[in-house]
Amino acid sequence: MMPLASLESPPISKDHDKPSSSSSPSSCSFVREMSQPGPSSLSKLRDLTLGEHLNHEMAVDMPMMCEDGDEDSSQFSMSPREHFDHESELCMRYFESWAQTRQTEFVEQLVARMSFHQHEHIYSILMPMLQRDFITALPGKGLHHIAYKILSYLDERSLCRAELVCHEWYQVITDGLLWKKLIERKVASEPVWEGLSERRGWGKYLFRHVAPSEGINHQFFRQLYPSIISDISNMESNWKNARHTLTRIECHSENSKGVYCLQYDDHKIISGLRDNTIKIWNRESLECKRVLQGHTGSVLCLQYDEKVIVTGSSDSTIRVWDVSSGQMLNTLVHHCEAVLHLRFSDATMVTCSKDRTIAVWDMRAPHDIVLRRVLVGHRAAVNVVDFDDRYIVSASGDRTIKVWRTSTSEFVRTLHGHRRGIACLQYRGNHVVSGSSDNTIRIWDIECGACLKLLEGHDDLVRCIRFDDKRIVSGAYDGAIKVWDFQAALDPRAPTESLCVRTLSEHSGRVFRLQFDDFQIISSSHDDTILIWDFLDPVAPGPMEVEQAQQATPDTPQGPQQPLGLATQDSVQDHDDSASSPDSGTFKPPPSA
Repeated sequence: MMPLASLESPPISKDHDKPSSSSSPSSCSFVREMSQPGPSSLSKLRDLTLGEHLNHEMAVDMPMMCEDGDEDSSQFSMSPREHFDHESELCMRYFESWAQTRQTEFVEQLVARMSFHQHEHIYSILMPMLQRDFITALPGKGLHHIAYKILSYLDERSLCRAELVCHEWYQVITDGLLWKKLIERKVASEPVWEGLSERRGWGKYLFRHVAPSEGINHQFFRQLYPSIISDISNMESNWKNARHTLTRIECHSENSKGVYCLQYDDHKIISGLRDNTIKIWNRESLECKRVLQGHTGSVLCLQYDEKVIVTGSSDSTIRVWDVSSGQMLNTLVHHCEAVLHLRFSDATMVTCSKDRTIAVWDMRAPHDIVLRRVLVGHRAAVNVVDFDDRYIVSASGDRTIKVWRTSTSEFVRTLHGHRRGIACLQYRGNHVVSGSSDNTIRIWDIECGACLKLLEGHDDLVRCIRFDDKRIVSGAYDGAIKVWDFQAALDPRAPTESLCVRTLSEHSGRVFRLQFDDFQIISSSHDDTILIWDFLDPVAPGPMEVEQAQQATPDTPQGPQQPLGLATQDSVQDHDDSASSPDSGTFKPPPSA
């Protein structure tokens, strides 16, 4: 430490080991007294003025003279290092004698006189002194819950590293069941985790207290987490490589064959058929547990929630059914031609028809559904609608997509691009994905109306389409279902030929409708079947399938393969009288049975 005297007085000469005539007996006795401080010496220090302090410091730097004039031999023989130690010890005694405010003021002045490199060194000393291991300290103060709460915000990588910090941190993570909390957070926020928790059965241990008698502890959840990650990774690989288990439901239509629409959950599949019926299938047994009858035309569209099923038909009516009992609750008659599509959400329903109109309904209750507004603007049949709280989006055989404001039913804009009629679309977030009888798929930005990407690959009319954050799945009249990389499609630099990940060809007729989630695709077709494509637990491939997979390359629009067992276009036309002219792009509703 710098001598105190140097702060206020000129530097002392380097030859301070030489005796000085300025030494006095009084200074010699003062230094001896200060070298062995007591209460009296400290009080004397406090009483000294700043000038006296400096004078005494100067005296310390000089050889001490005794009263008889002889030099103190021990002080005279000090080396420079010993002299520095002696001075620093004296400064420390001064420093310790001051109040804390004086100490702080002194250090501030001292730091201000240091160089940048000295500041760096001081910083390296201060940082470890300022750090506190509060995670270790909190349990000792009875604040375990705060330590649990802090570490519960860590992701999986950070939690792994935290386990390695020290035994105390590991104990906090173990006692707090923080791997369980991390899994619960994932299940609550990500659908794929929620679905896995139900399918694999480990969800029953979450969101509740686990008793010790169940044998479920920290280690169970610590080992479960990587198992879940492995499941998700394997499933993504199965999607890319078309590894799946295929389950087939034969619908056994009595007169006209074809399944035009469907929706599913974990317990049931509800389908609308060409033979005028709605069939409800059990997911586990795959048996038809109920048939709803009432429509006099083919059931072209449906949607259900936990209370009601709403269906639209080529008989121009909309019917409402109780989802539990199957009882018909209401019949809406407004459209003058076939009801081609419908959607409902949050007490609002939107329907569209071959009569070129869109109807917006207030759905107060199953028995209380009233017409709010009719939207007119399309010049051909309106084949599909979708909406949220911002926009209603409709697509028509007139080759356009129109956007309307949901709250006011005000027209917003028209999206142009398809060369023939538009058969299907989905609106989600800021994107619309549409399929057309020009055999293409387009991705649109709904806010500006720009077409972001054109996807080509189907050989016939694209009849149904769905997308999520990762992929687009499309079904067409060529009998094929194609899986596309949605995120890559949003990249303008991505080559178009690399966007189709896989083609699934199991239907022997036109694909009319499909839905999918992270685990499966469920599709329906003119071939009177419903197919369930399960990507979570695929059947182990045989030797020939392995060889074919090794030789396979990603699908490209050039030269798509003809699906095995797929009927030719001419034969499909012969068997499906709902086919429409290419120019209109509309779908003539199939005649009633």
